[in-house]
Amino acid sequence: MAADRLSRRRALTIAAGGIALAATGLPAAALNVDEARALVGRLVGDINAVIASGKSEGAMIKDFERIFARYADVRYIAQSALGPAGRSAAKSDVAAYTAAFQGYIARKYGKRFREFIGGEIEVTDAHPLKSFFEVVSIARLKGQSPFDVRWHVFDKSGKDLFFNIIIEGVNMLATERTEIGAMLDQAKGSIPALTAALKKAG
Repeated sequence: MAADRLSRRRALTIAAGGIALAATGLPAAALNVDEARALVGRLVGDINAVIASGKSEGAMIKDFERIFARYADVRYIAQSALGPAGRSAAKSDVAAYTAAFQGYIARKYGKRFREFIGGEIEVTDAHPLKSFFEVVSIARLKGQSPFDVRWHVFDKSGKDLFFNIIIEGVNMLATERTEIGAMLDQAKGSIPALTAALKKAG
């Protein structure tokens, strides 16, 4: 886990940038803090069940992808990561990219959660934060000090879903926007080429 950690200064910068990005242009939330906490409670329960299942890594990653599809606003996360390039792209290209992004993010974060085997995540708090809700959880791993996993929840799509995770100060939305931008540059601006790369990444 230590190799994945950013410096405290960089983590704080990313977190602040990600929150600002996420808050921009969001409508007033219709859900309440109890509903946001309950959503993440169910999500964490499903993650804990996969962690404790004893399945192979491949099987666990498939389970994490199903959890991601069920509880996350995949379209919002994918389009936020893609940024302005998605606005002028063909709808079919964006749809294919979104599907590939779902698998990529499930593999990437599923591997992180797989590191939690022998531990568990517990929801401890929830509060409003600008136009969305932040649900705080604590990850307790064997042989390590407990650390924060924070979930940002809104109902922008008409359903209560999470749209960001912050693990040990590392902000998923901000990080993926940077990484997808770099991958798009490597693909010379081609979203189909980016989609092909995402199918192999994570």
